[in-house]
Amino acid sequence: GAQVVGRAFMRALRQEFAASRAAADARGRSERPQSAAASRIIGISLQEAQQILNVSNLNQEEIQKNYDHLFKVNDKSVGGSFYLQSKVVRAKERLDEELRIRAKDEKEKGWKAET
Repeated sequence: GAQVVGRAFMRALRQEFAASRAAADARGRSERPQSAAASRIIGISLQEAQQILNVSNLNQEEIQKNYDHLFKVNDKSVGGSFYLQSKVVRAKERLDEELRIRAKDEKEKGWKAET
């Protein structure tokens, strides 16, 4: 009895690990190398950051406006959640990093076009 349960558990664990690896690989392929690295460093994907701050475009003003609002309403002093406030901060960091990467890419494209 215990061996059957143990084998079933190990099989389920292997399947979950394989599915997790496949999902991570798919995420990595959909992002540019620098963007994928930023996701790993900050610990949040670009898509997740956009969902948290409720932005579809990478518009600096919209990002800042939503960040300010969500940071304020999740402040512990007004009954908010430090955990959610931390997620908001990480999301803003991730989007700011993506904007920096894209600006750098555009600048490099401009240099290549001039030569």
